[in-house]
Amino acid sequence: MTAPSSAFRSGGGTMGARLRAFDWSGTPLGPIDSWPAALRIAVDAALASDFPACLFWGQDLIAIYNDGYRTLLGQKPEALGQPLRVTWSEAWDALRPIAERALAGSSTFIEDYRLQTDRHGTLADGYFTFCYSPVHDEHGEIRGVLDTVVETTSKVIAERQRRDDMARQQRLLQQMPGFVAVLSGPTHVFVYVNDAYIAIAGPRDYLGRTVREAFPELESQGIYEMLDGVYATGAPVHARALPIDLAGETATRYIDLLYEPIRDAQDRVSGIFVGGYDVTDHVRVKSDLLASEARLRELSDSLAQQVEERTQALRDSEDFTRLALGATGGVGVWTYVVESDKFFCDAAISELYGLDAERAAHGILRSEFLGHVHPDDRAQLAAVMAASLRDGGPVELEYRIRHPDGSLRWVLSRGHTYLDDAGRPTRRTGVGLDMTKQRQLEEQLRQSQKMDALGQLTGGIAHDFNNMLQGIVMPLQLIRKRLESQRFDGLERYVQAGLDSASRAASITQRLLAFSRRQPLANRSIALGRTLLGLEEILRNAVGENVSLGFEIPDDLWHVMTDAHQLDSALLNLAINARDAMPDGGAITVSARNVELTPAMAAAIGGLAAGAYARVSVRDTGVGMSREVIAQAFEPFFTTKPMGRGTGLGLSMIYGYARQSKGSVAIESVEGRGTSVHLYLPRAMAPETPAEVAPDAPAASAAPRCILVVEDDEVVRRLAAEVLRDQGYHVLEAGDGHAAMALLEGSIAVDLLISDVGLPGPNGRQLADFALERRSGIQVILITGYAAHVATDTALLQGGVELMTKPFDTDMLLRKVHQLFGD
Repeated sequence: MTAPSSAFRSGGGTMGARLRAFDWSGTPLGPIDSWPAALRIAVDAALASDFPACLFWGQDLIAIYNDGYRTLLGQKPEALGQPLRVTWSEAWDALRPIAERALAGSSTFIEDYRLQTDRHGTLADGYFTFCYSPVHDEHGEIRGVLDTVVETTSKVIAERQRRDDMARQQRLLQQMPGFVAVLSGPTHVFVYVNDAYIAIAGPRDYLGRTVREAFPELESQGIYEMLDGVYATGAPVHARALPIDLAGETATRYIDLLYEPIRDAQDRVSGIFVGGYDVTDHVRVKSDLLASEARLRELSDSLAQQVEERTQALRDSEDFTRLALGATGGVGVWTYVVESDKFFCDAAISELYGLDAERAAHGILRSEFLGHVHPDDRAQLAAVMAASLRDGGPVELEYRIRHPDGSLRWVLSRGHTYLDDAGRPTRRTGVGLDMTKQRQLEEQLRQSQKMDALGQLTGGIAHDFNNMLQGIVMPLQLIRKRLESQRFDGLERYVQAGLDSASRAASITQRLLAFSRRQPLANRSIALGRTLLGLEEILRNAVGENVSLGFEIPDDLWHVMTDAHQLDSALLNLAINARDAMPDGGAITVSARNVELTPAMAAAIGGLAAGAYARVSVRDTGVGMSREVIAQAFEPFFTTKPMGRGTGLGLSMIYGYARQSKGSVAIESVEGRGTSVHLYLPRAMAPETPAEVAPDAPAASAAPRCILVVEDDEVVRRLAAEVLRDQGYHVLEAGDGHAAMALLEGSIAVDLLISDVGLPGPNGRQLADFALERRSGIQVILITGYAAHVATDTALLQGGVELMTKPFDTDMLLRKVHQLFGD
């Protein structure tokens, strides 16, 4: 007996194991130990195959198969050891002649063969590529059939879908009123022509042939060169009334011709879209009109109508050509039919909008087509569509789509609404372009620009503060060295130098807070005209003798709501900037006027709400600014002045002050002629509010005043307390809101609370409310270095609360305390 081969000892996957365990004695093959060598070798080959394979042995075609073939069986009952006619009984009529040919010695190879099979409980079409080959024994006799098979159902269905999509798109192109062709590759091979193209150029073998092969008569007419140029440069060509001589025609034709490049996914030119319209009749009519003035007068009415019809047809042709080009290049095409209220879409539009492609191709209601439009864009889209239906003509709008896959897509929709002779809308045809990647790139650019601006800001702050810290540290080090050597003369100038540097640092922080709109403003209604005229002497001293200063202030100028001190500072800064822009002298004019801004005007200025404003302008006759400089003028630390002549914070401070006052600032400038800076401040309807005056001092007391200092920074708290104690005050200290409340609940009478705003636990405002409720007559001073909450919550300063901003000097603190105590 022949020794068992490898599959009979081990291996062969799952089916190898099942084959060895199967009881073959009940089949025509008999026990496995009695199988002939030819059968064993054939079984080995089938089990070892990488493809699904089944060996059918003997006249009954008993099945022995590998793991791949078992997958093809689906949910069929066990087929091992079963005849082919039993396992595939539903397809036996189709398989029987193929199997019989193999048993007769002829192999059969078939691709994408359709079989109706029952593999999952119901009959269904499937497609298979297989080969039936005869299997011989050692004597050359045919003993069986080897079936190697691959299922191709998915491939066949996909190919069928591709053909259907292509057919749908060609039907769209076929419906165009003009002629259309699509060329591929650098040799311009025809891949599509519509009936209108054939009607003009005549029946020829187009598909698969180049333009030169299909139209040899165009050799000297410049057509080849135009096509080569479009493919090489990507630049479209649009020719009107182009003369062309075709073979077999005695007269010259005239066509309006459009060549547009078709680009692939990598934006490379891959072909050319050809479209246009035969305008021969139009050209000939025009020629006849020029030749006979008399005939023109006789036929003017009818010819005018013909010209209008031809012109309208030409517009339709150009419009459809553009739409078809978009579809060919990957942009989808849609058509809206007014009568049925339905949209008809190609596959690209269906994918972009998240629609069912098959249903959309046959028409879906407008509500379904627009069902995924972002809720925030629906009102504007509805208004644009309604206006287009009313007025006709072109329409364009960009809006967002919430795609069913969860993504947000930007769509640019362009179309044209067509009206009938009675002026009623009949249809709208357009294209949709996916703008999502472009919008994402724009957002990335905006974020990059923000980071650039942040880098410039932090770099400028670090540079200036390092200089000022050097001016503080060095005097302190010199004072220490002098004290160590018992030399006390000259210490005052080092102290003053350190104080000057600290003051400059404090000025920069205030300007930065102004730019970021975080400085506290004491807004009130002020008489703008009187305030501006009151600045005349200060401004004249600031600009110098070689600059003339004029004022143009109307008598009826409105009151404005703003901080008077910040307004003075802003105008002084603008006057100094204007002076510096005129090194050889010139003229500065301060003017003001009342303005009523519409929404469009307010938006053009930037960030304003529509309404009533007073506009203050500072105009000079200096060197002016370029557009690039204007674009950066409000950025912190940006300056065009020489090194050491400016911090670059002036205009940024003015901008922040104006925006915080609910106004804005704008610049107009012409290089070589001068600059105007316009400051917009909101009108105040209330009469002028007088400046705050200090409250009446409480009655003097013989006992020392008691002051509670609350500050979470230990160094600041200790030094402030020491300054106050040096003035004879009794001082209590607390590091947070809870400790301060405990002291206020105690038996010691506290006359003044000095507290930082940003405390751990209860903040400074909450602590002030607690003190005012518990201690009748107590005074309160709130101190902060970052007054964002002050700037945005005017209630913080109610109830007689005073405000001081860090950094402050000791004299300022003492003046505020003496003022409250009436000392």
